[in-house]
Amino acid sequence: MRFIWTLSLIVTALGLAPVRFDREKVFRVRPQDENQANIIKDLAKTNELDFWYPDATHHVTANMTVDFRVSEKESQSLQSALDQNKMHYEILIHDLQEEIEKQFDVEEDISGRHSYAKYNNWDKIVAWTQKMVTKYPEMVSRIKIGSTVEDNPLYILKIGKDETRKAIFMDCGIHAREWIAPAFCQWFVYQATKSYGKNKIMTKLLDQMNFYVLPVFNVDGYIWSWTQNRLWRKNRSRNRNSSCIGTDLNRNFDVLWNSSLNNNNPCSNIYRGSAPESEKETKAVTAFIRSHLKSIKAYITFHSYSQMLLFPYGYTTELPANHEDLNKVAKIGADVISTRYETSYIYGPIASIINPTTGSSLDWAYDLGIKHTFSFELRDKGKFGFLLPESLIKPTCKETMLAVKFIAKYILKHTP
Repeated sequence: MRFIWTLSLIVTALGLAPVRFDREKVFRVRPQDENQANIIKDLAKTNELDFWYPDATHHVTANMTVDFRVSEKESQSLQSALDQNKMHYEILIHDLQEEIEKQFDVEEDISGRHSYAKYNNWDKIVAWTQKMVTKYPEMVSRIKIGSTVEDNPLYILKIGKDETRKAIFMDCGIHAREWIAPAFCQWFVYQATKSYGKNKIMTKLLDQMNFYVLPVFNVDGYIWSWTQNRLWRKNRSRNRNSSCIGTDLNRNFDVLWNSSLNNNNPCSNIYRGSAPESEKETKAVTAFIRSHLKSIKAYITFHSYSQMLLFPYGYTTELPANHEDLNKVAKIGADVISTRYETSYIYGPIASIINPTTGSSLDWAYDLGIKHTFSFELRDKGKFGFLLPESLIKPTCKETMLAVKFIAKYILKHTP
């Protein structure tokens, strides 16, 4: 907490006081029919609702769980409207600011160094990437694939020794507020390097394949979520003819980008951008993957929250040609996760498990020719939402690691 407090003093001195969320609430509503689903959509028109799950109003349908954040000012009238319409709801979080502060529940090292048990800010993550290269020079290399709008570097850590081997591309933190995702990418690199030569499976994997790991995809947004607005989602690019900042990078890929499903309002949390791959981050990632397409056999992206293991498609309910194969891998992956702490994951295609979506990295990678693409929605199921406490980082990473190792073994064995 000392870091956050010091940071608050700095930004306040600069006249940029961080957004506070005192007494803001997170509601969970379960619309029983289309009429109730429409009531939620109507409420979103007259109230400022920040949708946590699903990520937009138009995805709300009957019999689904809907989580959204509402301001203190609007929470009472919203609660009255739900009561009047006899809608079932619960309040998951009563005071959002309290939960944000309680998230840091693991004591900081006196030195303030990088820790795998804590959330790390961008400066610590950058220093950590260099440290991994220095510590494991024969196994880890750092590749700068581009830079962001605010001129921050986009670094990939390559783990492996031979350029010609099969490879898996992994990214974390495409949405800024989903802090558990970058925490997992750091954990993966740490475990992979530390256990090489000691753990039989990891040694075999690293002897025969490479991993390209992008620890933070949306660097500018991630920094903003630390310094200004903990619940920021998009990147930080300026939008022409709008004062609203940012594009949802996971709607910016060139896969059915121009669909009516894809939001063209710059003020929306799921704004698709001005054109496919309009964003520097998206361009850098797609260029890297295209240039390594011969070797990349799987693409895995990490998000939160809701405990799901997803695969294509998001833009259609039609099933991909290798659906049975993807479904089998996802099922075993979900089963493997549960062996550690009995954490339950559901699995399936994005369009049927969550909602139809276009412009996503997962569908783009699949249609590019990477036939094993998966998206993890990490812990939890809504009690903490995007504010998973630090004390749950290690268990989340440990169980996820089991599934990723299984997928990697499968790719090694079953792809040409």
